Amino acid sequence: MKLTTRETAIFAMLGAVMYCSKMIMELIPNVHLLGVFIISFTVVYRKKALYPIYVFVLLTGIYAGFASWWIPYLYVWTMLWGAAMLLPKHMPKKVQPIVYMLVCGAHGLLYGILYAPSQALLYGLSFEGMIAWIMAGFPWDVIHGVSNFFCGIMIVPIISILRYVEDRTARNESRS
Repeated sequence: MKLTTRETAIFAMLGAVMYCSKMIMELIPNVHLLGVFIISFTVVYRKKALYPIYVFVLLTGIYAGFASWWIPYLYVWTMLWGAAMLLPKHMPKKVQPIVYMLVCGAHGLLYGILYAPSQALLYGLSFEGMIAWIMAGFPWDVIHGVSNFFCGIMIVPIISILRYVEDRTARNESRS
């Protein structure tokens, strides 16, 4: 997964876009475009999509503090990347939007469940305490899942734009 200078710059910018989008959307609790970006970047860049994801994670820690709430960020977003990596590369065009929206929505709905084991370990919660923590946050996870699902409509257009830019760059480099 060696990066070119161009890729380093692009992935840094994409990670920064993820961070800025999260900051802008913090006015609306549990509504953001992170899932949209992660799925889009994964479909286009595959394994290399981990770079902008972890740029985002690092920026979040730098600006908001490396506290206990940040530790699950090290794996929660990677789980969505892994789910996107498991999707077939050549899905029918008509199926792509709904599949991407469903995966994005499912991640939002499951966010509290994915986040909970870390919190249980860090705060010494019993299994019952962890379940109670999940249940208390479930209404927020529903909002998260529904908003991720509807925001997921932007995934296919973002993929198209990224592929267009990548194809155009490749053509320009082949002319040089």
